[in-house]
Amino acid sequence: MSAATGNPRSARPTLSRQIRDGLLERIVAGELGEGDRLIETKIALEFGTSQAPVREALRQLEGLGLIESQPRHGSRVLPFAEQTIREAYILRAALEETATRLAMLAGALPFDRLAEAVEEMRRCARDDDVPGIGLASARFHRYVVQAGGNGLLARAWEALQIEARTAIALMVTRPELERVAEEHRELLDVMRAGDVETACRHARDHQWAYADTPHDPYGMPKRQDGSA
Repeated sequence: MSAATGNPRSARPTLSRQIRDGLLERIVAGELGEGDRLIETKIALEFGTSQAPVREALRQLEGLGLIESQPRHGSRVLPFAEQTIREAYILRAALEETATRLAMLAGALPFDRLAEAVEEMRRCARDDDVPGIGLASARFHRYVVQAGGNGLLARAWEALQIEARTAIALMVTRPELERVAEEHRELLDVMRAGDVETACRHARDHQWAYADTPHDPYGMPKRQDGSA
């Protein structure tokens, strides 16, 4: 089943993604720090699996710039760089703004599927399901990118490892999940209204807000006491 089709409620995370997200959470939380070694056999034993999904999870983490592999020494954790999150969201904003323009000009946006993704986010918010809302968010944006009809743009977007970076953003910012769902509903409403320029600006700003990580994910500066 592709990420863009089928019943999203029936999809289960792959074992490699479960391992990736488990390690990702520890890195973001500081439980795994700079220089800590990640040994495939030890991780495989912990998760009760073979080394193949562990190797895939580590490959994805290396692609995110969170670890580096060392010949004959396994992998080690790199410093958690918030700047890499910012850079990824700035690039993603440009890609999704362009995809939105292309899709709207072609009249190709799948509004029914976008609405289903928003409803899934609302269900996840009610259930306090952080991984679920991240996957539903990625699915929403993937529909828009695919509707743009530009294969090179879509491949560049996929290369950002959207699900993993969304998981990082949610772990770091810990936004109110209801607010995340509402932001996507507002974006969908703007797209449905049909004003291309307004929709493109909204699509861009939606991602730029997350580029302010670890500050308020919706662009509000924090005061000295850490509150928004």
